[in-house]
Amino acid sequence: MSESQVTQSQVTQPQKCRILIVDDHPVVRRGLRALVQDEADLEICGEAESTEEALQRFEETTPDVIVLDLTLKSGHGLTLIHDIRSKNDKVKILVSSMHDEMLFAERVLRAGAMGYINKQASPEKIIGAIRQILRGEIYLSSRMANRLLHQSPGDSLPEKSTVERLTDRELQVFQMIGQGLSTKKIAAELSLSHKTVETHREKIKAKLRLKNSTELGRDATRWAMENG
Repeated sequence: MSESQVTQSQVTQPQKCRILIVDDHPVVRRGLRALVQDEADLEICGEAESTEEALQRFEETTPDVIVLDLTLKSGHGLTLIHDIRSKNDKVKILVSSMHDEMLFAERVLRAGAMGYINKQASPEKIIGAIRQILRGEIYLSSRMANRLLHQSPGDSLPEKSTVERLTDRELQVFQMIGQGLSTKKIAAELSLSHKTVETHREKIKAKLRLKNSTELGRDATRWAMENG
């Protein structure tokens, strides 16, 4: 082997940034994997479809970036962000979801994510968002960034809709009610007591000015269908 060949073989290849995908749709995971495979400096290190599996894969693979959806096979993306942040405050988290950015972007940033992008964004924008948070920068749509930029310190988002008045936990419960989950199932998914979920239901009804559980179920189902 020539000296030039030895030198070349000893050159260390740049380390790729490792990405963990957390989404309960196999087609979405496959699509993101295909996108990342075309990037020389990025690689997929694991996939998960629930909060439990995501935490396990996170421990096993130590990713640089986690791209996650809010609606998962079990658990909720907001809870997962909090759980990951309690274990590691350096990993970058990008939320990729179909839910309304105006309702969830500020919430995921408060939870510890560094960006929010709609799943329908172009492949170039998704890769761009990953690179942007890898640089330590926040990623939001220009519309959402402008909205937050013109928000005074300590202010809530302007022109809050009724649903936006719900706390993060109340919104999770409301979303799960809309998906048809029972109180018992919601309690199990969110690791809460049955009584705590019932308390959240009562607070949601009060904030949304709903008279009973029938109206709560109806409005939650309608909201879930519109924001699926």
